[in-house]
Amino acid sequence: MYIHLGMGVVVREEDVIGIFDMENTTVSEKMRDFLRRAQQDNLVEDVCYDLPRSVVVCRDFVCGQRVYITQVAPTTLLRRSRVELRGVPFKGV
Repeated sequence: MYIHLGMGVVVREEDVIGIFDMENTTVSEKMRDFLRRAQQDNLVEDVCYDLPRSVVVCRDFVCGQRVYITQVAPTTLLRRSRVELRGVPFKGV
């Protein structure tokens, strides 16, 4: 299964490591450092033309990982996937 991140970019569902809310996670110094290092290593791909809402970290077999910045809300991305939380399918908020 695939998840559409925006601007024609899709990723394989099984390659997604994490989906993070941009507003909440960029407050953390660790997350800012992670994003800064990923950007220095050219691992960040901006797939939004509006305000960014989510950070999606994916497995990449060439360079280890890829970080996508997208305007799609984290709950929408979770709904697009077949994710289960504690064995129960995620229905969103």
